[in-house]
Amino acid sequence: MTARLIYVVGASGSGKDSLMRYARERLAGDPAVLFAHRYITRPADAGGENHVALSAREFAARDAARLFALRWDSHGHAYGIGIEINQWLAKGVSVVVNGSREYLVETGRRYPELLPVWIEVSPEVLRARLAQRGREDEAAIAARLARHREMPAMQRDGVVIGNDGLLADAGEALVTTIAGRMKPRRCA
Repeated sequence: MTARLIYVVGASGSGKDSLMRYARERLAGDPAVLFAHRYITRPADAGGENHVALSAREFAARDAARLFALRWDSHGHAYGIGIEINQWLAKGVSVVVNGSREYLVETGRRYPELLPVWIEVSPEVLRARLAQRGREDEAAIAARLARHREMPAMQRDGVVIGNDGLLADAGEALVTTIAGRMKPRRCA
């Protein structure tokens, strides 16, 4: 397997965090794969993601010191992926990150070895998941669903994993992709 940046994207509520946690547990101990933590300006206990919580001032200081390989803003928070991923890739290790759909094109410019992995979920399942987690009101959920409807029009290269069913099914598809056994495909 050639070292590559595996960039997992999907709508908020699509199950990216659960799938990445599943894959991280299944691939624990594999020296050819590392999962990068995101640095986020939100509390550590917000959501299911295992991230590094930073204040806005801490994030700005790291950004000014150029300690992020990738950084973007979304939904009122700043997100970063540390420059350590560059060293991991240079050592021949594949790196899995929880990325941003809007930042995908820029990330592809910086990392030609990028493999996008799209986590797909139906609007009905997405609505139910967003309501269940209780972080947004109905207007915010409606806005996220509208944004989700716009995304299928995007050109999608890479791997698409459906996550409407069992976590283990989609989780194994992600493990297979990370392990380099699933071929990327172009979706229209």
